Amino acid sequence: MKKAVYQIYTSLFAVFYKIFGVVLPVNKKVILFESSVGRSYSGNPKYIYEEMIRQSMDLEYCCVWVLEDSSTHIPGNCKKVQKMRFKHLYYAATAGVSITDSRQLDIFKKREGSILIQTWHGTPLKKLALDMEIMNIGGDTDLLAYQRKFSQQTKEWDYLISQNAYSTDKFKSAFAYGGEIWEIGYPRNDVLLRCNSEDAVWQLKLKLSLPIDKKIILYAPTWRDDEFYEQGKWKLTLHFNLDKMKERLGSEYVLVIKQHYFVQDDMLVDPKHKQFIYIYQPQQDIQMLYLVADIMITDYSSVLFDYSLLKKPMIFYWYDYEKYKNELRGFYIDFKEEAPGPIVLNERQLVEAIETLESNNHSYQKKYENFFNKYNYLDDGNSSMRAVEKIKKILK
Repeated sequence: MKKAVYQIYTSLFAVFYKIFGVVLPVNKKVILFESSVGRSYSGNPKYIYEEMIRQSMDLEYCCVWVLEDSSTHIPGNCKKVQKMRFKHLYYAATAGVSITDSRQLDIFKKREGSILIQTWHGTPLKKLALDMEIMNIGGDTDLLAYQRKFSQQTKEWDYLISQNAYSTDKFKSAFAYGGEIWEIGYPRNDVLLRCNSEDAVWQLKLKLSLPIDKKIILYAPTWRDDEFYEQGKWKLTLHFNLDKMKERLGSEYVLVIKQHYFVQDDMLVDPKHKQFIYIYQPQQDIQMLYLVADIMITDYSSVLFDYSLLKKPMIFYWYDYEKYKNELRGFYIDFKEEAPGPIVLNERQLVEAIETLESNNHSYQKKYENFFNKYNYLDDGNSSMRAVEKIKKILK
Protein backbone atom coordinates (compact mmCIF):
# COMPACT_ATOMS: atom_id res chain seq x y z
CA MET A 1 0.00 0.00 0.00
CA LYS A 2 1.47 3.35 -1.07
CA LYS A 3 2.41 5.67 1.80
CA ALA A 4 -0.13 8.39 0.95
CA VAL A 5 -2.95 5.89 0.50
CA TYR A 6 -1.96 4.15 3.73
CA GLN A 7 -2.09 7.43 5.65
CA ILE A 8 -5.58 8.18 4.32
CA TYR A 9 -6.69 4.64 5.15
CA THR A 10 -5.37 4.77 8.74
CA SER A 11 -6.96 8.19 9.24
CA LEU A 12 -10.35 6.77 8.28
CA PHE A 13 -9.66 3.74 10.44
CA ALA A 14 -8.98 6.05 13.40
CA VAL A 15 -12.26 7.90 12.86
CA PHE A 16 -14.31 4.69 12.84
CA TYR A 17 -12.42 3.42 15.89
CA LYS A 18 -13.46 6.54 17.81
CA ILE A 19 -17.06 6.11 16.69
CA PHE A 20 -17.09 2.46 17.76
CA GLY A 21 -15.63 3.52 21.10
CA VAL A 22 -18.63 5.78 21.66
CA VAL A 23 -21.47 3.55 20.44
CA LEU A 24 -20.22 0.05 21.36
CA PRO A 25 -19.64 -1.27 24.89
CA VAL A 26 -16.49 -3.05 26.03
CA ASN A 27 -17.12 -6.81 26.03
CA LYS A 28 -15.44 -8.50 28.99
CA LYS A 29 -15.83 -11.85 27.26
CA VAL A 30 -13.62 -10.92 24.28
CA ILE A 31 -9.84 -11.51 24.44
CA LEU A 32 -7.81 -10.10 21.55
CA PHE A 33 -4.39 -11.60 20.69
CA GLU A 34 -1.62 -10.28 18.46
CA SER A 35 2.01 -11.31 18.01
CA SER A 36 4.83 -9.80 15.96
CA VAL A 37 2.56 -6.94 14.81
CA GLY A 38 0.22 -9.53 13.32
CA ARG A 39 2.82 -11.23 11.14
CA SER A 40 2.81 -14.59 12.89
CA TYR A 41 1.12 -16.93 15.33
CA SER A 42 3.97 -17.10 17.80
CA GLY A 43 5.61 -15.61 20.87
CA ASN A 44 4.23 -15.24 24.37
CA PRO A 45 0.65 -14.56 23.18
CA LYS A 46 0.60 -17.90 21.33
CA TYR A 47 1.63 -19.93 24.34
CA ILE A 48 -0.66 -18.04 26.72
CA TYR A 49 -3.53 -18.76 24.32
CA GLU A 50 -2.63 -22.45 24.06
CA GLU A 51 -2.61 -22.71 27.87
CA MET A 52 -6.08 -21.17 27.80
CA ILE A 53 -7.10 -23.90 25.36
CA ARG A 54 -5.77 -26.53 27.78
CA GLN A 55 -7.96 -24.99 30.46
CA SER A 56 -10.98 -24.77 28.07
CA MET A 57 -11.06 -20.97 28.36
CA ASP A 58 -11.49 -20.74 24.59
CA LEU A 59 -14.97 -22.19 25.13
CA GLU A 60 -15.84 -19.61 27.77
CA TYR A 61 -14.35 -16.53 26.10
CA CYS A 62 -14.37 -15.23 22.53
CA CYS A 63 -10.69 -15.45 21.59
CA VAL A 64 -9.74 -13.34 18.56
CA TRP A 65 -6.40 -13.40 16.71
CA VAL A 66 -5.24 -10.44 14.60
CA LEU A 67 -3.18 -11.60 11.61
CA GLU A 68 -1.88 -10.21 8.34
CA ASP A 69 -2.65 -13.63 6.89
CA SER A 70 -5.99 -14.73 8.30
CA SER A 71 -5.62 -18.17 6.70
CA THR A 72 -2.95 -19.02 9.32
CA HIS A 73 -3.84 -22.23 11.15
CA ILE A 74 -4.63 -21.67 14.82
CA PRO A 75 -5.88 -24.42 17.14
CA GLY A 76 -8.81 -24.19 19.52
CA ASN A 77 -12.02 -22.23 19.30
CA CYS A 78 -11.05 -18.78 18.01
CA LYS A 79 -11.89 -16.14 15.47
CA LYS A 80 -9.24 -14.88 13.05
CA VAL A 81 -9.40 -11.34 11.70
CA GLN A 82 -7.19 -9.73 9.09
CA LYS A 83 -5.15 -6.82 10.34
CA MET A 84 -6.39 -3.34 9.37
CA ARG A 85 -9.76 -4.60 8.19
CA PHE A 86 -13.24 -3.90 9.53
CA LYS A 87 -13.44 -6.88 11.89
CA HIS A 88 -10.07 -6.00 13.37
CA LEU A 89 -11.37 -2.50 14.02
CA TYR A 90 -14.52 -3.86 15.68
CA TYR A 91 -12.73 -6.25 18.03
CA ALA A 92 -9.95 -3.77 18.85
CA ALA A 93 -12.63 -1.31 19.94
CA THR A 94 -14.69 -3.77 21.99
CA ALA A 95 -12.25 -6.34 23.45
CA GLY A 96 -12.22 -6.51 27.22
CA VAL A 97 -8.65 -7.85 27.22
CA SER A 98 -5.86 -7.37 24.67
CA ILE A 99 -2.70 -9.50 24.81
CA THR A 100 0.22 -8.43 22.62
CA ASP A 101 4.01 -8.73 22.48
CA SER A 102 4.70 -5.55 20.49
CA ARG A 103 3.58 -1.96 20.21
CA GLN A 104 0.01 -1.18 19.27
CA LEU A 105 -0.99 1.06 16.38
CA ASP A 106 -1.20 4.66 17.57
CA ILE A 107 -4.86 4.91 16.60
CA PHE A 108 -5.88 2.25 19.13
CA LYS A 109 -6.28 4.22 22.34
CA LYS A 110 -7.15 1.92 25.22
CA ARG A 111 -10.74 2.30 26.32
CA GLU A 112 -11.85 2.70 29.91
CA GLY A 113 -12.84 -0.67 31.30
CA SER A 114 -10.53 -2.64 29.00
CA ILE A 115 -7.26 -4.33 30.00
CA LEU A 116 -4.00 -4.36 28.03
CA ILE A 117 -1.45 -7.07 28.83
CA GLN A 118 1.96 -6.42 27.26
CA THR A 119 4.03 -9.63 27.16
CA TRP A 120 6.94 -8.00 25.28
CA HIS A 121 9.24 -10.06 23.07
CA GLY A 122 12.61 -10.48 24.72
CA THR A 123 15.10 -9.80 27.46
CA PRO A 124 16.98 -6.67 26.32
CA LEU A 125 20.66 -6.65 25.39
CA LYS A 126 20.41 -3.59 23.15
CA LYS A 127 18.97 -0.38 24.57
CA LEU A 128 15.24 0.23 24.25
CA ALA A 129 12.92 3.22 23.93
CA LEU A 130 13.54 5.85 26.60
CA ASP A 131 17.00 4.46 27.38
CA MET A 132 18.18 5.02 23.79
CA GLU A 133 20.64 7.88 23.33
CA ILE A 134 20.91 7.61 19.55
CA MET A 135 18.43 6.60 16.86
CA ASN A 136 18.29 5.91 13.15
CA ILE A 137 15.23 3.76 12.56
CA GLY A 138 14.21 3.57 8.93
CA GLY A 139 15.82 6.94 8.34
CA ASP A 140 14.00 8.56 11.27
CA THR A 141 16.48 10.23 13.62
CA ASP A 142 14.03 12.24 15.78
CA LEU A 143 14.71 10.44 19.05
CA LEU A 144 12.62 12.76 21.24
CA ALA A 145 9.51 12.32 19.08
CA TYR A 146 10.01 8.54 19.04
CA GLN A 147 10.38 8.42 22.82
CA ARG A 148 7.37 10.68 23.36
CA LYS A 149 5.13 8.36 21.28
CA PHE A 150 6.55 5.28 22.98
CA SER A 151 5.89 6.77 26.42
CA GLN A 152 2.29 7.54 25.49
CA GLN A 153 1.74 3.88 24.64
CA THR A 154 3.37 2.41 27.73
CA LYS A 155 1.04 4.47 29.92
CA GLU A 156 -1.80 2.35 28.55
CA TRP A 157 -0.24 -0.97 29.61
CA ASP A 158 -2.00 -2.48 32.62
CA TYR A 159 0.36 -5.44 33.05
CA LEU A 160 3.81 -6.27 31.68
CA ILE A 161 5.45 -9.72 31.60
CA SER A 162 9.15 -10.04 32.42
CA GLN A 163 11.49 -12.99 31.91
CA ASN A 164 13.75 -12.20 34.88
CA ALA A 165 14.71 -9.58 37.48
CA TYR A 166 17.24 -8.01 35.11
CA SER A 167 14.49 -7.39 32.52
CA THR A 168 12.17 -5.98 35.16
CA ASP A 169 14.76 -3.37 36.04
CA LYS A 170 15.43 -2.41 32.41
CA PHE A 171 11.74 -2.27 31.50
CA LYS A 172 11.03 0.19 34.29
CA SER A 173 13.55 2.66 32.87
CA ALA A 174 13.16 1.95 29.14
CA PHE A 175 9.36 2.18 29.25
CA ALA A 176 9.00 4.62 32.17
CA TYR A 177 6.67 1.93 33.44
CA GLY A 178 5.29 2.05 36.96
CA GLY A 179 2.51 -0.50 36.57
CA GLU A 180 2.34 -4.11 37.69
CA ILE A 181 5.04 -6.41 36.29
CA TRP A 182 4.53 -10.15 36.18
CA GLU A 183 8.03 -11.52 36.68
CA ILE A 184 7.12 -15.08 35.76
CA GLY A 185 9.47 -16.17 32.97
CA TYR A 186 8.44 -16.27 29.33
CA PRO A 187 5.44 -18.43 28.33
CA ARG A 188 6.97 -18.99 24.88
CA ASN A 189 9.84 -20.92 26.46
CA ASP A 190 7.67 -23.60 28.07
CA VAL A 191 7.75 -25.60 24.84
CA LEU A 192 11.57 -25.71 24.95
CA LEU A 193 11.34 -27.78 28.12
CA ARG A 194 8.27 -29.79 27.26
CA CYS A 195 9.31 -30.84 23.75
CA ASN A 196 13.09 -31.20 24.03
CA SER A 197 13.22 -34.96 23.61
CA GLU A 198 15.03 -36.90 20.91
CA ASP A 199 11.78 -38.23 19.44
CA ALA A 200 10.03 -34.84 19.50
CA VAL A 201 12.98 -33.16 17.81
CA TRP A 202 13.14 -35.89 15.16
CA GLN A 203 9.43 -35.46 14.41
CA LEU A 204 9.88 -31.70 14.24
CA LYS A 205 12.72 -31.99 11.72
CA LEU A 206 10.47 -34.05 9.49
CA LYS A 207 7.66 -31.51 9.84
CA LEU A 208 10.03 -28.67 8.90
CA SER A 209 11.44 -30.70 5.96
CA LEU A 210 14.95 -30.61 7.44
CA PRO A 211 17.45 -33.44 6.98
CA ILE A 212 17.80 -35.78 9.94
CA ASP A 213 21.34 -36.90 9.02
CA LYS A 214 22.96 -33.43 9.31
CA LYS A 215 23.63 -31.06 12.17
CA ILE A 216 21.71 -27.80 12.03
CA ILE A 217 23.14 -24.30 12.34
CA LEU A 218 20.48 -21.69 13.07
CA TYR A 219 21.34 -18.14 12.01
CA ALA A 220 18.95 -15.74 13.76
CA PRO A 221 20.15 -12.12 13.66
CA THR A 222 18.24 -9.06 14.81
CA TRP A 223 17.17 -6.35 12.36
CA ARG A 224 19.35 -3.38 11.57
CA ASP A 225 17.61 -0.06 12.20
CA ASP A 226 19.29 1.58 9.18
CA GLU A 227 18.99 -1.26 6.64
CA PHE A 228 15.59 -0.91 4.98
CA TYR A 229 13.71 -0.70 1.71
CA GLU A 230 11.17 1.78 3.08
CA GLN A 231 9.74 2.73 6.47
CA GLY A 232 8.52 -0.46 8.14
CA LYS A 233 10.17 -2.80 5.63
CA TRP A 234 13.64 -3.88 6.68
CA LYS A 235 16.17 -6.00 4.79
CA LEU A 236 18.53 -8.79 5.78
CA THR A 237 22.11 -8.66 4.54
CA LEU A 238 24.23 -11.79 4.93
CA HIS A 239 27.77 -10.96 5.96
CA PHE A 240 29.27 -14.26 4.91
CA ASN A 241 29.86 -16.06 1.64
CA LEU A 242 27.43 -18.93 1.15
CA ASP A 243 29.70 -20.74 -1.30
CA LYS A 244 32.53 -20.79 1.24
CA MET A 245 30.18 -21.80 4.06
CA LYS A 246 28.87 -24.71 2.04
CA GLU A 247 32.34 -25.80 0.96
CA ARG A 248 33.70 -25.80 4.52
CA LEU A 249 30.65 -27.03 6.42
CA GLY A 250 28.25 -28.67 3.96
CA SER A 251 29.32 -32.26 4.58
CA GLU A 252 28.32 -32.06 8.24
CA TYR A 253 25.86 -29.17 8.58
CA VAL A 254 22.89 -27.40 7.02
CA LEU A 255 22.27 -23.70 7.55
CA VAL A 256 18.83 -22.49 8.66
CA ILE A 257 18.22 -18.74 8.32
CA LYS A 258 15.39 -17.21 10.35
CA GLN A 259 14.44 -13.65 9.52
CA HIS A 260 13.34 -11.18 12.19
CA TYR A 261 9.65 -10.35 11.93
CA PHE A 262 10.45 -6.77 10.89
CA VAL A 263 12.40 -8.06 7.89
CA GLN A 264 10.48 -8.42 4.64
CA ASP A 265 13.11 -9.81 2.34
CA ASP A 266 12.16 -12.40 -0.27
CA MET A 267 15.41 -14.31 -0.07
CA LEU A 268 15.63 -16.97 -2.75
CA VAL A 269 17.88 -20.00 -2.43
CA ASP A 270 20.26 -20.43 -5.33
CA PRO A 271 19.81 -23.97 -6.76
CA LYS A 272 23.48 -24.71 -6.02
CA HIS A 273 22.81 -24.08 -2.31
CA LYS A 274 19.78 -26.34 -2.02
CA GLN A 275 20.14 -29.09 0.55
CA PHE A 276 22.44 -26.74 2.50
CA ILE A 277 20.38 -23.57 3.09
CA TYR A 278 16.85 -23.40 4.45
CA ILE A 279 15.19 -19.99 4.82
CA TYR A 280 12.25 -19.40 7.13
CA GLN A 281 10.07 -16.33 6.93
CA PRO A 282 8.82 -14.30 9.93
CA GLN A 283 5.67 -16.44 10.08
CA GLN A 284 7.68 -19.41 11.36
CA ASP A 285 7.62 -19.83 15.14
CA ILE A 286 11.31 -19.60 16.05
CA GLN A 287 10.81 -21.79 19.13
CA MET A 288 10.54 -24.77 16.77
CA LEU A 289 13.85 -23.85 15.17
CA TYR A 290 15.56 -23.58 18.55
CA LEU A 291 14.56 -27.16 19.28
CA VAL A 292 16.01 -28.62 16.08
CA ALA A 293 19.19 -26.49 16.01
CA ASP A 294 22.50 -27.91 17.22
CA ILE A 295 24.22 -24.49 17.12
CA MET A 296 22.85 -20.98 16.99
CA ILE A 297 24.60 -17.98 15.47
CA THR A 298 23.18 -14.62 16.48
CA ASP A 299 24.34 -11.08 17.22
CA TYR A 300 22.57 -8.65 19.56
CA SER A 301 19.18 -10.35 19.38
CA SER A 302 17.22 -11.38 22.47
CA VAL A 303 16.94 -14.86 20.94
CA LEU A 304 20.13 -15.68 22.85
CA PHE A 305 18.30 -15.45 26.19
CA ASP A 306 15.74 -18.05 25.07
CA TYR A 307 18.08 -20.40 23.26
CA SER A 308 20.40 -20.51 26.29
CA LEU A 309 17.64 -22.41 28.10
CA LEU A 310 18.57 -25.42 25.94
CA LYS A 311 22.26 -25.13 26.94
CA LYS A 312 23.36 -25.71 23.36
CA PRO A 313 26.33 -23.91 21.77
CA MET A 314 26.02 -20.31 20.60
CA ILE A 315 28.30 -18.11 18.50
CA PHE A 316 27.98 -14.33 18.47
CA TYR A 317 28.70 -12.76 15.09
CA TRP A 318 29.51 -9.09 15.72
CA TYR A 319 30.66 -7.91 12.31
CA ASP A 320 29.28 -4.39 12.98
CA TYR A 321 29.77 -4.07 16.74
CA GLU A 322 31.29 -0.58 16.82
CA LYS A 323 28.68 0.84 14.46
CA TYR A 324 25.80 -0.78 16.34
CA LYS A 325 27.09 0.45 19.68
CA ASN A 326 27.95 4.00 18.61
CA GLU A 327 25.52 4.80 15.78
CA LEU A 328 22.41 2.65 16.19
CA ARG A 329 21.48 1.49 19.70
CA GLY A 330 24.11 0.88 22.34
CA PHE A 331 23.96 -1.87 24.96
CA TYR A 332 22.90 -2.47 28.55
CA ILE A 333 25.35 -5.29 29.22
CA ASP A 334 29.10 -5.63 28.93
CA PHE A 335 28.39 -8.71 26.90
CA LYS A 336 32.02 -9.39 26.15
CA GLU A 337 32.31 -10.39 29.79
CA GLU A 338 29.09 -12.43 29.96
CA ALA A 339 28.89 -14.09 26.53
CA PRO A 340 28.35 -17.86 26.94
CA GLY A 341 30.13 -18.57 23.65
CA PRO A 342 32.74 -17.16 21.27
CA ILE A 343 32.37 -13.65 19.85
CA VAL A 344 33.60 -13.41 16.25
CA LEU A 345 34.05 -10.32 14.10
CA ASN A 346 34.43 -11.63 10.54
CA GLU A 347 33.59 -14.53 8.27
CA ARG A 348 36.90 -16.34 8.76
CA GLN A 349 36.51 -16.31 12.54
CA LEU A 350 32.89 -17.43 12.21
CA VAL A 351 33.68 -20.53 10.17
CA GLU A 352 36.64 -21.42 12.39
CA ALA A 353 34.46 -21.07 15.49
CA ILE A 354 31.94 -23.53 14.05
CA GLU A 355 34.65 -26.01 13.07
CA THR A 356 36.27 -25.92 16.53
CA LEU A 357 33.13 -25.53 18.59
CA GLU A 358 32.99 -29.04 20.00
CA SER A 359 36.60 -29.04 21.13
CA ASN A 360 36.37 -25.53 22.64
CA ASN A 361 32.83 -25.64 24.05
CA HIS A 362 34.01 -26.75 27.51
CA SER A 363 35.83 -23.42 27.97
CA TYR A 364 32.47 -21.62 28.09
CA GLN A 365 30.75 -23.94 30.55
CA LYS A 366 31.17 -21.68 33.58
CA LYS A 367 30.03 -18.59 31.66
CA TYR A 368 27.06 -20.52 30.32
CA GLU A 369 26.10 -21.64 33.82
CA ASN A 370 26.32 -18.08 35.17
CA PHE A 371 24.35 -16.76 32.20
CA PHE A 372 21.63 -19.38 32.67
CA ASN A 373 21.33 -18.67 36.41
CA LYS A 374 21.00 -14.92 35.80
CA TYR A 375 18.49 -14.92 32.95
CA ASN A 376 16.70 -18.31 32.76
CA TYR A 377 15.98 -19.18 36.39
CA LEU A 378 12.22 -18.58 35.99
CA ASP A 379 11.86 -20.51 32.72
CA ASP A 380 10.75 -23.80 34.23
CA GLY A 381 8.05 -24.91 31.78
CA ASN A 382 5.20 -23.37 33.79
CA SER A 383 5.29 -19.70 32.80
CA SER A 384 2.18 -20.02 30.60
CA MET A 385 0.27 -21.48 33.51
CA ARG A 386 1.38 -18.66 35.81
CA ALA A 387 0.34 -16.07 33.21
CA VAL A 388 -3.10 -17.62 32.73
CA GLU A 389 -3.73 -17.85 36.47
CA LYS A 390 -3.06 -14.13 36.75
CA ILE A 391 -5.32 -13.41 33.79
CA LYS A 392 -8.12 -15.46 35.32
CA LYS A 393 -7.90 -13.38 38.49
CA ILE A 394 -8.26 -10.10 36.64
CA LEU A 395 -11.17 -11.50 34.61
CA LYS A 396 -13.21 -12.29 37.71
